Amino acid sequence: MVVNTFPKSERLHSKKLIDELFNKGSSFVIYPLKVFYLIKSAEEVDQHQVLVSVPKKIFKRAVDRNKLKRRIKEAFRLHKQVLEPLDSHKFLLIGYIYIGKEFADYSTIEDKLKRSLSRLTKKHDQ
Repeated sequence: MVVNTFPKSERLHSKKLIDELFNKGSSFVIYPLKVFYLIKSAEEVDQHQVLVSVPKKIFKRAVDRNKLKRRIKEAFRLHKQVLEPLDSHKFLLIGYIYIGKEFADYSTIEDKLKRSLSRLTKKHDQ
C-alpha cells in the first residue's frame, strides 16, 4: 500500500543541507520549474527530502506564492512513489524553484513535476 503523505521528515529544512544542495548540487529546468538535486548516502539522510520555493520578486502577494507552493507539494505527494524503487543506500535532496512569470494551473505543474521525477529517477540510477 502506497502512503500518500508529506510529513515534515520529507521536507528539506536543514540549513546545512540546503546550502549543500545549492552549492554542490546539479540542476535542470523543466519550465516553469527549476529543479536542483543532490544524491546523498544513507548515512547522511534517511529518506528523500524536498524543498519548494516561489520567489517574492515574481509573485508579490503571499497568497499567490502559497497557492503555487501548495500545488507543487500536492503534485509531489501524489507522485513521489516514482522515487521509491531506487537504491536504498542513496537518497535525493530535491529543490523545486518556481521560475515562471505567470500563474500555472495544477495540471501543468503536475505534468512538469512528473517529468522532473522521471528524469531524477534516470539520473539517480546512473
